[in-house]
Amino acid sequence: MSATAGRAERLYTPQVLALATVLASYPLTADLPLAGEARSASCGSRLRLGLALDGAGRIARIGVAAQACAVGQAAAGLFAQGAVGRDAAAIALARRQLEQWLAGDAALPDWPGLEAISAAQAFPARHGAVMLAWRAAEAALSQAAGTG
Repeated sequence: MSATAGRAERLYTPQVLALATVLASYPLTADLPLAGEARSASCGSRLRLGLALDGAGRIARIGVAAQACAVGQAAAGLFAQGAVGRDAAAIALARRQLEQWLAGDAALPDWPGLEAISAAQAFPARHGAVMLAWRAAEAALSQAAGTG
């Protein structure tokens, strides 16, 4: 096995590939009032996200449509699984912590399941794909902030 193939094998684990399928449980539907999009400049991955909030401004429902590598899809699946009940401040904090971790400046953030994609830290070309859901959610949540 070549060194490149070995690195890719560490990145695209069976767990990551399984997580990429999680998005099927979070369809992007027209009844989600807030929408956000993000694109990775490094790989071209794209993600569209829709949100509905509860009366306290916390995420109540989420839908995702991703055109991304398996790592980007897995990260989006982890986002979708962990986002319900969080507000804009919690999403922004998690996004900052995730960026710091990817840069090697902080520990893995406290978001459920992120250890499954921890190998992505060693692949800078995948960092943008990992961040898609958090960035799209911030874009969607900024619409709610603008109407309040």
